[in-house]
Amino acid sequence: MSDAQNEEQQPSSTAAERHASWLELFFDLIVVAGIAQLAHVLHGEPSLSDLGLFALLYLSFWTIWMCFTVYGNVAGDRARTWTMLLGMLGMAILAASVAGVHEGEHLRAFAVTYVVLRFVASGAWRRRGEMLADWPVAQFSAGVTPWIVSIWVDGPARYWLWAAGLAIDLWATLSISARDLQRNMEARRTAVEQRAESRGGLSERDSQRMHVTLAHVDPAHLGERLGLFTIIVLGESVAQLVAVGSGAGWDHTLRALAFAGFLLLVSIWRLSLVHGYGGVPNLRESDLPPRLVLLLHCVATGALTALAAGLGASMEHRHDGLPDSVRWVLCASFAVYVAVALVGAVVSRRAARDGGTGGGGAGDGGTHGGRAGDGWGRLAVHLLPPLLLSLAVGSFGGPLHPLAVVWLLVAAVGWGLLGYVTPPAGRRGARAART
Repeated sequence: MSDAQNEEQQPSSTAAERHASWLELFFDLIVVAGIAQLAHVLHGEPSLSDLGLFALLYLSFWTIWMCFTVYGNVAGDRARTWTMLLGMLGMAILAASVAGVHEGEHLRAFAVTYVVLRFVASGAWRRRGEMLADWPVAQFSAGVTPWIVSIWVDGPARYWLWAAGLAIDLWATLSISARDLQRNMEARRTAVEQRAESRGGLSERDSQRMHVTLAHVDPAHLGERLGLFTIIVLGESVAQLVAVGSGAGWDHTLRALAFAGFLLLVSIWRLSLVHGYGGVPNLRESDLPPRLVLLLHCVATGALTALAAGLGASMEHRHDGLPDSVRWVLCASFAVYVAVALVGAVVSRRAARDGGTGGGGAGDGGTHGGRAGDGWGRLAVHLLPPLLLSLAVGSFGGPLHPLAVVWLLVAAVGWGLLGYVTPPAGRRGARAART
């Protein structure tokens, strides 16, 4: 279990054969606890401030998870065990702090832990002598500065500083390209060479800077890791349904709601993982740069975490009307997920048109992704109605029974899946050849 032993191991698997390691799967256990704590922020009747705090805490937790996930993705079998375990321990502290942050406590502990983990993650890249081209946040520390300042700030200003730090990270993700990183590396090498000439030799630190290389993620392995995260988030929804059902009488309403919730989760699983890539519905592996896939994954899984809280609340309010805030959490989170699905479908269709290839979701060529002959009308028919229906229910569904609200969402996601009912042309041809 020593770092030295891990460093001596050589990568033994190719990109096509590689899967999540036992260390990575163990690391993801902390996501189970973290998602449960984050969903708890939206329990009861959440206010707008609760929604804002949830978004802030979720993005912070997800960012730290991603920092260590991309490190494990690139390092492979040479990932340092203690680096990953330290990240896991820190994320456990973040998860344990969530409830306290919601109540105005443990704020300093959350901020300090976040800062420490960001420096631990960036230090892992310095030790490897690499810069990650696909997600600059992994080693870009400017976004950590507002978090450091927030340690000595009280009141609402602390939350605004956290938001500013995350906004800087978002800017870095969207604006710092691999070409920018390459130019930065070349400028550093030039500066080191000039300094070495003036000093008459290279120091050990300068020698390390001279050999920094640009690294890229393994897309197939990354897609698996993102998909596992999505499954954990869906598991929280299942846990919400089970928790409410285990402590209540099993009347017809409860059974109907539980069944509707199960169908909703099955449909989302199918859209996200069977017809998607990395938990992003309707997307294929090669359709977008990894950094944009990560952003869509963050939005989609954040929405699904909020949906889990909404499903649990709908079970709790099954005998009375849904509070407006609960109905909005349920419908708005579903609408955000459908919006991500729409983005994935549009991107996949454009990629298919430009590349002349068929197929939609990951590996099955669904119609949402778009074969060369598919029109934009098909996308609108299958994806716009679910989006509009969820927004309409959220806006005007006050008189509706919780059972009706959930079943309408089931109908919406089912309609979105209808575009995958017809087998792709390749499968139809293969089936005809066999007969």
